[in-house]
Amino acid sequence: MKNIVIFYSVLILAAVFALVVWFGCRIEPGNGKIAVLIRKTGSPLGQGEIIAAKPGVKGIQLEVLGEGRYFRNPYVWDWEIHPVVDVPAGKFAVLVRKFGKKAADGSIIAADAESRGVVREVLGTGRHRINPYAYEVRLFDDIKIMPGNVGVVTNLTGRDVFSGVKNDLSRDDGFLVSKDRKGVVSEVLKEGTHRINPFIYSVTIVNTQSQRHEFSGSDAITFLTVDGFTVSLEGTVEFNIDKKLAPRLTQVVGNMEDILKKIILPSVHGFARIEGSKKRATEFIVGESRRLFQEELDKYLRANCEKWGIIINSVLIRDIIVPQEIAAIIRNRELAQQEARKYSQEIERARSEAELARQKMLAEQNLKKVEANTEKITASIAAQQRKVEAVVAAETELKVAEVEFNTAKAQAQAQLNAAEAERRVVAERNRAEAEVLARQAEAFGSGSAFVQAKLYEKIMPGIGSIIWNGSGKGAFGLPEGTSARGGNSK
Repeated sequence: MKNIVIFYSVLILAAVFALVVWFGCRIEPGNGKIAVLIRKTGSPLGQGEIIAAKPGVKGIQLEVLGEGRYFRNPYVWDWEIHPVVDVPAGKFAVLVRKFGKKAADGSIIAADAESRGVVREVLGTGRHRINPYAYEVRLFDDIKIMPGNVGVVTNLTGRDVFSGVKNDLSRDDGFLVSKDRKGVVSEVLKEGTHRINPFIYSVTIVNTQSQRHEFSGSDAITFLTVDGFTVSLEGTVEFNIDKKLAPRLTQVVGNMEDILKKIILPSVHGFARIEGSKKRATEFIVGESRRLFQEELDKYLRANCEKWGIIINSVLIRDIIVPQEIAAIIRNRELAQQEARKYSQEIERARSEAELARQKMLAEQNLKKVEANTEKITASIAAQQRKVEAVVAAETELKVAEVEFNTAKAQAQAQLNAAEAERRVVAERNRAEAEVLARQAEAFGSGSAFVQAKLYEKIMPGIGSIIWNGSGKGAFGLPEGTSARGGNSK
């Protein structure tokens, strides 16, 4: 009986022990959980320490237990269940170590694995077993650099003038630094996804694609010409940033708006005001000055922006706005010049017709000469034939033939003389008409003035018919019998 009691007592004790171990000593982190161990016994923590980094030290242990089943003595250990650090897609995590040695220079970046501060290495997408008492976890978005963009990197840590290191002025005028110094580095981040610790580096995304800016309306470029008129320019400039010089440009100048306001637009305004003030307002309406002005502006802007790392793709002056009073004068002058060219063409056509008539007359004269010569030759041949036939004729017949021959010769000469006289008369008449036209042009001062007078002579009848309407009333409402000049009509 006693043995049975002992057996059941042992069995009960074993069951109790098993229950105590199962329910009191079992540590079983589930899916996505970790267990943080806290030692109740052991050597005390040092002053200022919060994590027991070494075995046998009392306090929160650095190592954690992952998913699974563990057994620990509850009199020696305590534990807490925490979720794992889940870094979603498109983000990364930065750890801030809460334990370890403090940096002597006050830096926030952990120098090594035993120093407190921001850990240089970042955690990528996924689940990570991080002790929440030992580390603070901060999530950041991935740095995505799209095509046509670059990332300008700025070192937030490193050597600088405050740590006793002078700037290296040999690197791009001292604005860019090497990778171990604070400041903007010359190397850029190319397109793609980057995970860079934001406590150590700052990244500025710079668009290197072609940009287009229009200066029109209130943004139009205005300047004064040499004759005191205000002229406005409206146009477009296309540009992009050189990838290699993007770090220096963003460091010295700023963002895209700063580039426009500090470099491109001041360059356009300065050139327009300096070069535009050397020209008259009329030069921007007609002639080659307008085209040359655009070419010079394009050349100047390219040269001035290239040294900053700005590539000018095109400069187009779409419109040059001049005062209306100047434009009206130019338009009227153009119309007058067109009319003058029209009458010059008519005069030239008349001259061509006169030359054609002269050539025709010369041809007729030459024809008459040929006919006269033909008649002369024919008469000579006939006379010789008659002479041969009448060689035995009487002397009287011979003399008659000679007289007839001389008569025919005289007639032929008379016809030649008449034709020459008629040619000289025509030539003299043409020369006289040309001299009259020249003297008339000289009397008016110039050929254009003479043409203008002829123009007025032709259009005055039309103007008179306009002034004198067909309603029976005088010009502009004057009573009948009164001319436009104020006199009585006859």
